[in-house]
Amino acid sequence: MRALICDSLGDIRKLRVETLPDPVMGAGQARVAIDASGVNFPDILMVEGKYQVKPKLPFTPGLELAGTVLEVGDGVDHLVPGQRVLAFARNGGAHASQIVLPGAIVTPAPDDMPAPLAAAFPIAYGTAHFALARRGHLQAGESLLVLGAAGGVGLAAVEVGKLLGARVIAAASSAEKLDTARAHGADHCIDYSREDLRERLLALTDGAGVDVVFDPVGGNAFEQCVRAIAWEGRVLVIGFASG
Repeated sequence: MRALICDSLGDIRKLRVETLPDPVMGAGQARVAIDASGVNFPDILMVEGKYQVKPKLPFTPGLELAGTVLEVGDGVDHLVPGQRVLAFARNGGAHASQIVLPGAIVTPAPDDMPAPLAAAFPIAYGTAHFALARRGHLQAGESLLVLGAAGGVGLAAVEVGKLLGARVIAAASSAEKLDTARAHGADHCIDYSREDLRERLLALTDGAGVDVVFDPVGGNAFEQCVRAIAWEGRVLVIGFASG
């Protein structure tokens, strides 16, 4: 198989492509031929040695993928060879032509979902759903503020929030970005490059504040939304794009 290799931590431009033996699969695992892999900010952090997951050198980066099952080990009953799948490879390895993963984390992909779309699904939508449903305990009828609402994980949070029955307030730094968030289901939009975020949030919630904040941005926007949180509100810190 062919794989992107990181020999030393630092500059991503030093990554190289190498031909390696096909990975060996064991019980409870699946071997997958990778058709597409997602490229994410954590890939860069991992190569620079700044990510919370630090594989031993040398390693192959890449955290999400779509592909086709080549074979499955004993105990893997929900997958069959030839089946289209997607997966979150939490320890990396997705920027390669093959990968072996625990069968439990490999999920069948819809037949009508193209491989590039399926490969971009696990991190953005998995992060949004886990944060909102499992950590934020977002309930139908509650208000949800999504900062950075036009980014990948932000748009996913807008869509997941709507599916969970929330009233979604999208915030971004331009009208064009907010048009994108609105097209994905946002009920209200705030341009925080031109509007006072705290004042608009309080106005939209009749002074009560928002129930859940989904924040992949950080910085000044975080400070403003914390001052507009509802009683027993929840703030989900997803990232730090602004520091």
